[in-house]
Amino acid sequence: MAHLTGSTALVTGASRGIGRAVAVALAAHGARVAVGYHRNRAAAEETLRHLQGTGHCMLPSDCGQPEQDRALVEEAIRRLGRLDVVVNNAGIFEHHPVATSEYDDWLRIWDSTLRANLLGPANISFWAARHMIGLGGGRIINISSRGAFRGEPDAPAYGASKAGMNSMGQSMAKSLAPHNIYVFTVAPGWVTTDMAEPYLDGPAGDEVRAQSPLGRLATPEEIAETVLFLARDAPPTMTGCIIDVNGASYLRT
Repeated sequence: MAHLTGSTALVTGASRGIGRAVAVALAAHGARVAVGYHRNRAAAEETLRHLQGTGHCMLPSDCGQPEQDRALVEEAIRRLGRLDVVVNNAGIFEHHPVATSEYDDWLRIWDSTLRANLLGPANISFWAARHMIGLGGGRIINISSRGAFRGEPDAPAYGASKAGMNSMGQSMAKSLAPHNIYVFTVAPGWVTTDMAEPYLDGPAGDEVRAQSPLGRLATPEEIAETVLFLARDAPPTMTGCIIDVNGASYLRT
């Protein structure tokens, strides 16, 4: 795909942060974009105002609810006419340390996190892939996390959900390659989003920034540049890859 003109994309969690930056980048390079969001309609409308071109839309959905996942993909196809690219970006992060969490909270957070971060992307990928098979190809891009590799001691469900996302993406890459559907995963570290602001502005902010030898965090636009490459230029032989975008804050071999 030398360019995205005439292509369409669904980006979940696109009302702000990484999702908004991805939607903006895809639209700037010619794609018509469906902006997926959960509750924050005003923020989704703001994303829509930032998108170049015409034919974009915004679609509410609670990722991880099976019927809503299916309806989201079907509505994106109906509104856009087809679906060439899916970016599974929506997700949640909740603290639930083993030593201090009540069991009811432990259970609730595991359930909600796995639904939003793993089952939702799996369901959306399923329905998107079924459509893409009919088109003769497509691209699915999952937004994971370095937490899948380094562990998340205070948010174990988050780390596990992202590790599951990595494995899910690689399994789908193997399954869908004969259909010219390529599946990629991006694993950021800390990113300068609204969600991260409370941590970065607090006493731990300097320690977080010092985790990278760059002395700073990635921006949403840097993650979006990586997604844009995967959606537009990445060769098929990259299918199944997991790309670290964490400023060398965590290195693996």
